[in-house]
Amino acid sequence: MKKETTIYGIRAITEAINSGTTIDKVFVQKGLRGELFQELERLLRQEGINSSYVPVEKLNRMSRGKNHQGAVAQISPVEFHSLDAVVLNSFETGKAPLFLILDQLSDVRNFGAIVRTAECTGVSAVIIQKKGGAPINGDTVKTSAGAIFNVPICKVDHIKDAIFYMQSSGIKVIAATEKAENLIYDCSFAEPCAIIMGSEGKGINPSVLKLVDESAKLPILGSIESLNVSVACGAILYEATRQRL
Repeated sequence: MKKETTIYGIRAITEAINSGTTIDKVFVQKGLRGELFQELERLLRQEGINSSYVPVEKLNRMSRGKNHQGAVAQISPVEFHSLDAVVLNSFETGKAPLFLILDQLSDVRNFGAIVRTAECTGVSAVIIQKKGGAPINGDTVKTSAGAIFNVPICKVDHIKDAIFYMQSSGIKVIAATEKAENLIYDCSFAEPCAIIMGSEGKGINPSVLKLVDESAKLPILGSIESLNVSVACGAILYEATRQRL
């Protein structure tokens, strides 16, 4: 039996959050009022759940005729891990950990493809931001070929939090950006490290770039200035793998 991945209605969503269900994102009708709505808003803030205010037409399309009562929630198909526990466990394996940080990647298929490559290259965990990134849904699971269930996914309030924590734990943070002067082949991935990949349109946030230990780029020999982010991530992860073999 296929697991239901969507919840309709403010009361149902509120009860799901209170029961500990892992909610990936909540869509709320613009202009909604009332006590139930205020309680849902409070819970979303308290639990740090990603939410968007959308026109009723979008909710109607998402609900496909079901009574959404002004709110639709998407249940995450995976449980999220705490960053500190994952970092601690990764060092206990005896191997140099390799982490992947995604700075607000927005396309679910890119995300799924990246997680699939991450699983194939032994990435210890993938770190994403709670708000602003691609939802983890059925498309993500399908594109990842199920790898999403094998790689720990951590959600943090801000990417900067993850960087500071990595650096304080002795993990080098490397940004993959076309603005870098060094090529990825000039970087050492043999030691504990975390690779940051940026979003499809904007790349890595400039404020994030200021915090990293190193920046590196892939060589581009053609006239197109950049690669698809999932392809670029694959090339970098396999360079890290080559160095570690």
